Amino acid sequence: MNSADISAGRDRWQERYDAARKRDADFTTLSGLELEPAYGPPRDVEDPRMDRIGWPGEFPYTRGLYPTGYRGRAWTIRQFSGFGNATQTNERYKMLLRAGGGGLSVAFDMPTLMGRDSDDAKSLGEVGHCGVAIDSAADMEVLFDGIDLQGVTTSMTISGPAVPVFCMYLVAAERQGADITKLDGTLQTDIFKEYIAQKEWLFEPEPHLRLIGDLMAYCAGNIPRYKPLSVSGYHIREAGSTAAQELAFTIADGFGYVELGLSRGLDVNVFAPGLSFFFDSHIDFFEEIAKFRAARRIWARWLRDVYGATSEKAQWMRFHTQTAGVSLTAQQPYNNVVRTAVEALAAVLGGTNSLHTNALDETLALPTEESAEVALRTQAVLMEETGVVNVADPLGGSWYLEALTDRIEAEAEAIFRKILSLGGEKGEDAGTVAREAMAAGGHEIGPVTSGILRGIEDGWFTGEIAEAAFVYQQRLERGEKRIVGVNCHTETVARDLDILRVSHEVEREQVRILAGRKTARDSATVDAALKHLVEISRTDANMIPAMLDAVRAEATLGEICDVLREEWGEYREPARF
Repeated sequence: MNSADISAGRDRWQERYDAARKRDADFTTLSGLELEPAYGPPRDVEDPRMDRIGWPGEFPYTRGLYPTGYRGRAWTIRQFSGFGNATQTNERYKMLLRAGGGGLSVAFDMPTLMGRDSDDAKSLGEVGHCGVAIDSAADMEVLFDGIDLQGVTTSMTISGPAVPVFCMYLVAAERQGADITKLDGTLQTDIFKEYIAQKEWLFEPEPHLRLIGDLMAYCAGNIPRYKPLSVSGYHIREAGSTAAQELAFTIADGFGYVELGLSRGLDVNVFAPGLSFFFDSHIDFFEEIAKFRAARRIWARWLRDVYGATSEKAQWMRFHTQTAGVSLTAQQPYNNVVRTAVEALAAVLGGTNSLHTNALDETLALPTEESAEVALRTQAVLMEETGVVNVADPLGGSWYLEALTDRIEAEAEAIFRKILSLGGEKGEDAGTVAREAMAAGGHEIGPVTSGILRGIEDGWFTGEIAEAAFVYQQRLERGEKRIVGVNCHTETVARDLDILRVSHEVEREQVRILAGRKTARDSATVDAALKHLVEISRTDANMIPAMLDAVRAEATLGEICDVLREEWGEYREPARF
């Protein structure tokens, strides 16, 4: 970019910055030095990198979505939490909100994640142990008792049975008297990553995509601020992928959901802002920052050039970040506080929109209230004391960081080419190939979706992740990669931690309460609502209204999922050797 263009870009950014709302805060250094809100090359210097880097708040958004950076709005502190029953988790939510949390993030137990009730034989011993047990809308009411759902953003990390759980959330909000059209938050709903990494699915991919398409259409038409999809790379990285694989697989999944929306006749400028992302922030500090910056740039370019998005918001990649659970160690667990702080700083310098910081004891159990507070305060220290909110993209222009950002982007583009080839499309430039394939048609949903489905069927994604995990483990065991307390600096004076233990009485009580609710409800109304839901599933009509009716009648999560399992069958992963 020549010096004239750089000068014009600086003026354009300054104009947008001046017009934007800023927080009432001190943006000087600890010593009182005045700081510019963003930095770039001098006006009289040419810098060819600026075409790829740009200015904060401008396409391709490498440097962030907003001209003000965190001066306009700091990231949302959103701690992932859930354990035991709804009453216990409700108490933890209120503690987190009192302590400075800016939004809620719901962790569900394994039976809920698999669409099963607490009294299901397959739920035995798992109720409330890795998250909160939710069986019906009545549980959701208890979960958010005393918390204004219209006034707080709520994220829910669940994919297989995400749609019926979302309907329970809506009914709980209705019973609070909330205006449903004003709800704000995020539902994960990302079924692709379940087949790729986490393996918490219910059906074959196609029925899941049917439900996701219905949810996208329903939210776009009725709850415009709510984001019905959070495309998740976190679980892909935790399964052992590289940073580039996490980035590419996740963004490709996002392209698949864009193609799904377009195949349903939705306007990309309307539904694309409802797509958000969820990334892992691992321990390699600069690689993670580069990954986040490359992610925004790739997404903006493909949404504009391939899928025809013309509005800024449709080109924006908004993302939540969680520090890397897989980086935590049971050995010398207090080291985990340091790891989490470094990973959180990488997420912030990469421009995350919201953040969860892991607790030091999460390799051993669910966090205690004390360790949860330490994790929460880690974000507060970064936000209030370090000065990282003072300047937008403060590392932008670093020779190292920009080269690393370019390299990760190039690796991701190579993976996109491979995914497109799995769907039958060949070519050197992945974006051009995808755009031409979209124009030509020939794919039921779209060219990237075809490649994803073929990759799932062939086990390509799981194979790539397994190979990456194996290579890293080999390097770890040879001592080429080092983890403090595990294969170096192993001597310690630390003592065992007191950990949170979920009593088995939680399961017995949850089953007892569920039995009482089933007895008290109108069974005929429940049966009729479930029958109607199945009938709707056999048509092209949107299934969300019928599912809401079933939830209002107090049909349970397991009952809703079971009638759909009977209709659609269950997915069984093929054995591979």
